[in-house]
Amino acid sequence: MQIFNLSLRIIFTIISVFVIHSAFAQKYFSKNAVIRFNSPSKAEKIEGVNTTATTVLDLSSGKLEFAALVNAFVFEKALMQEHFNENYLESSKFPKASFKGSLTDQQSLDFSKPGTYKTQVRGELTMHGVTKSIAAPVEFIVDAKGIHALCSFEVKCSDFSIEIPAVVKNTVSNNVTIKVKVDYKAL
Repeated sequence: MQIFNLSLRIIFTIISVFVIHSAFAQKYFSKNAVIRFNSPSKAEKIEGVNTTATTVLDLSSGKLEFAALVNAFVFEKALMQEHFNENYLESSKFPKASFKGSLTDQQSLDFSKPGTYKTQVRGELTMHGVTKSIAAPVEFIVDAKGIHALCSFEVKCSDFSIEIPAVVKNTVSNNVTIKVKVDYKAL
């Protein structure tokens, strides 16, 4: 299984590199985007972190894409990670989550100058085999090291056909907060 996951990562990285090499100077990339999710729970902290998400940002078009292997989310407790992959996100059936969208007003953003730029991103989030339209605020910070992005939004498990077992339905929330942090590098 680890070899399969490693193979998926290598294939995705090779495809991403191919896309990158055909890109113009206004494209930015990260293979270490951090996606953190948190679901309020009366019983215990439910939080998973993925530090290996891949993303491409094209400033000329405003298009943005993310891909993350579901089983790359790490939890404090191994049993929680096992339940997440086997019972909730079913990572063997749905190994990847993705987002394809665009910035709503990229023409008004001037990433050639250091500063903080706030905008919206709209697109399609695919998770657990279900695709839904989402919109979220995003903050870009431009400095000497590159372009950094921060985004936070909420989704409902039920919107993505993720079932919460009846035995924990009263302690596990249907609402999940997703936070994304990216340090983009120019291609």
